[in-house]
Amino acid sequence: MDLPLYDWLQDYTFPLENRYKDVDFSQAIYQDVTKTLLANGTTSAVYFASIYRESTELLAQTCLDLGQRAYVGKINMDNAEQCPDFYRENDIDLAFAETEAFVSNVFELKGNDSGLVSPVITPRFVPSCTPKMLDKLGSLVQKYDLHMQTHCSESDWARDYAQQHYGKSDVQIYADAGLLNNKSVLAHSIFLTEHDIELIKQFNAGIAHCPLSNMFFANAAMQTRELLDSGVQIGLGSDIAGAPSPSIFRAAFDAVAHSRVREEGVDVNVAACERGTANARITFVEAFWMATAGGAQVLDAKTGVLNAKHHFDALVLETSPLIGNLRIWPEFDSPRDILEKIVCLAQKENIQQVWVQGKRVV
Repeated sequence: MDLPLYDWLQDYTFPLENRYKDVDFSQAIYQDVTKTLLANGTTSAVYFASIYRESTELLAQTCLDLGQRAYVGKINMDNAEQCPDFYRENDIDLAFAETEAFVSNVFELKGNDSGLVSPVITPRFVPSCTPKMLDKLGSLVQKYDLHMQTHCSESDWARDYAQQHYGKSDVQIYADAGLLNNKSVLAHSIFLTEHDIELIKQFNAGIAHCPLSNMFFANAAMQTRELLDSGVQIGLGSDIAGAPSPSIFRAAFDAVAHSRVREEGVDVNVAACERGTANARITFVEAFWMATAGGAQVLDAKTGVLNAKHHFDALVLETSPLIGNLRIWPEFDSPRDILEKIVCLAQKENIQQVWVQGKRVV
């Protein structure tokens, strides 16, 4: 957690992802991560997998077998200036063909008639992809009306790279390449211009807010309050392994803390009235909304709320002096108090049942 984004990717992320070429290694990890996320109450997950089609299809099959709604992405990355020699796609046409085959194979998985698992086009981020790669991936999004996920303007370095090499922002680059639609998930999205915000709304795309990883890698705080007020769709992400916890409840708590630090400020040498950003806080109710309904909106999914014609996703939590830290006192805890306690205190041990699309999966 002590490294800047670029070093973290080069030293840890790329070497580990390269191991997913081994299907046996992948199988054990993918079983574990899917079961762990479900046990922590994550009914819908959006996955960056790796550049390897076979093991990424294994992840899709694993999610389907275990009953998790999943949006699984075969990563694309081909820029020799930014990607290591041992982990990049050297042939754009082959990478494109593999990606299109992956899309078809996920749609045709046996038992996936209800679309519980979906393929998602995944250009890693602007620095890792050449313009030709982005354009070809955009053609797939347009041809099949697919979900798209990527990292967007998540650090000074990433933002500056886009400006220096393209003369425009990440959001504009994605729009020009045909990668934006109403199912686009733009992770992080810290350094957005007013034009970026209007483009996101124009395409009805959405942002995945990952507050804890932002604290470590963005060197800035997302303008969550302002973006929500402007009508941008925002869902909440845990961003493992960019953040250490698989719990969306933890992510909701961090989103509130993230906004409070923005509002109050941190520099003791600045007067209190000048220290922070006024009216920047979000409430735990809004954080819970981003974790449920907001995320469903970003994914264009009929879930996230208990409503007619929506999929039944639900958690059953138990409170007990013998389980975790969550305690409910009926004589003075209102429903709002209980929800706040769940967001702040719920742990995996409290989650007794998980339902996804009408099926009990935990």
